[in-house]
Amino acid sequence: MPLLRLNNHDLYFEVLGQGDPVLCMGGWGTYCHGSHGNLARGLTDQYQVIIFDYRGIGDSTDDLSVPATIGMHAQDAIALLDHLKLKNVHLMGLVGIGACICQEIAIQRPDLARSMLNMGAWCETDDFLRDQLEMFRWIHRDAGFLAFQLAVTLLSFTPEFYNENKPKLLGPTGGWKELNGRYPTHSRLIDACVSFNSKSRLPAILCPSLIIHAGLDQVTSPRTTRVIEEHIPGAEGLLWHDVAHVVAGKEQKIRFCNTLFAWLRRN
Repeated sequence: MPLLRLNNHDLYFEVLGQGDPVLCMGGWGTYCHGSHGNLARGLTDQYQVIIFDYRGIGDSTDDLSVPATIGMHAQDAIALLDHLKLKNVHLMGLVGIGACICQEIAIQRPDLARSMLNMGAWCETDDFLRDQLEMFRWIHRDAGFLAFQLAVTLLSFTPEFYNENKPKLLGPTGGWKELNGRYPTHSRLIDACVSFNSKSRLPAILCPSLIIHAGLDQVTSPRTTRVIEEHIPGAEGLLWHDVAHVVAGKEQKIRFCNTLFAWLRRN
């Protein structure tokens, strides 16, 4: 079992495939433990893909004496990349906290950042985003995991995709299942998200950066992602009018893969 002791906790990680390194991070979950199907199809065939469990998720432990911040999670990722002796890594952050961690890595350690892709991201929390994140906290705390799962799922997918796939999206094997029975972990992830602010530091990101704006995203809409593009020197932006918080469905996944692989080849 690939466990690494760092920053006073155990971090679980996996390295898949060979080639140029890509660090992949998503939202409040993990790509590990058989969830590789959620990675872009074909990515592990062409690249060395590094994935890990956030603190308190899967097999990673936590140090509750340390305040939970995006910087803390970034330090974990940096320590992992240093342990693997990697430089010039493609940073891919999708759907929330992973995108924020990518920004922090690129700011703190430019030597590690070959390129950066952000989607479902923010660089500061306004009242609307902050109150949404806090809503997820109190729903999970007061009404339980399944109520939280329902709320976040309704805000993360288009109505059409939800109606066609509801049985797969909800329940013990559905989305955000890693948080089931782990409210304290979820609460600390929310602590990190609501306190994150990189806006004034984004000009320090020097690597090629692609920011994808999801037009139907009800959580991290272009309202929060356009600011990132505007403050990173030379950043590129793509607006996908028909995409919600999570890329879902065959057509959208093919579009994402085509965009991702073209981006990686160029950088």
